[in-house]
Amino acid sequence: MTRNAKPLSLRPNAGGPPLKTAMVMAAGLGKRMRPLTATRPKPLVEVAGQPLIDHALDRLRAAGIERAIVNVHYRADALEAHLRAKAGGLEIIISDERDLLLETGGGLVKAGPLIEDDPFLVVNSDNLWVDGPTDAIRLLAARWNDAEMDALLLLVPLARAHCHNGRGDFHMDALGKIRRRAHGRVAPFVYTGIQLISHRLLADAPAGPFSTNLLWDKAIEAGRCYGFVHQGLWFDVGTPPAIARTETLLADG
Repeated sequence: MTRNAKPLSLRPNAGGPPLKTAMVMAAGLGKRMRPLTATRPKPLVEVAGQPLIDHALDRLRAAGIERAIVNVHYRADALEAHLRAKAGGLEIIISDERDLLLETGGGLVKAGPLIEDDPFLVVNSDNLWVDGPTDAIRLLAARWNDAEMDALLLLVPLARAHCHNGRGDFHMDALGKIRRRAHGRVAPFVYTGIQLISHRLLADAPAGPFSTNLLWDKAIEAGRCYGFVHQGLWFDVGTPPAIARTETLLADG
């Protein structure tokens, strides 16, 4: 039995937008979330009554996504067992990184052959978001321009990046093209962990572990990396203290 592609459910949703497939990044070690991750993978840490990855899967189902490619590494057996029980109509396919953690970029490259759609959605499993007036994933799909884009990142204003302690990630021009924050400076937008990408972004990628930042930098240089502003709530749930803060903010509406 291969571990590279294991369908856990064959009950895709019907209908929905043209966007059908999502890659869910769930292989990280969760070091910042210790001690909660001493006995479980970070995607199974609970926030507001359910594991982080379940929040992400709920958002995928709501947007009409039918298939989720989930990469696994740390405590992979526990995560796979959970996904079998909680697929809930999604077709779940495992991209197995047990032997070597490939980081975000390497994980995308390994999972690429399992993903037929172009473009496809990529979602980090450790961020939690609430949609605004319109579903954020559907808005990303509507914004996609294949002639101009290799990557479209969902961004949130730094002032609305709840539980986030960084200085921002990107600047964005009037057309939506993004550029990096200068070293030692502040940028107005934070990456939410949600993006829409083309397989073109993975072309000529290096082998082995590497960060998606390498792919973004190439797309930024080519003028093919864009941003789109999230209209709802977003939480950076990266540490144990962020859990209580997120739950309080959610309870307060």
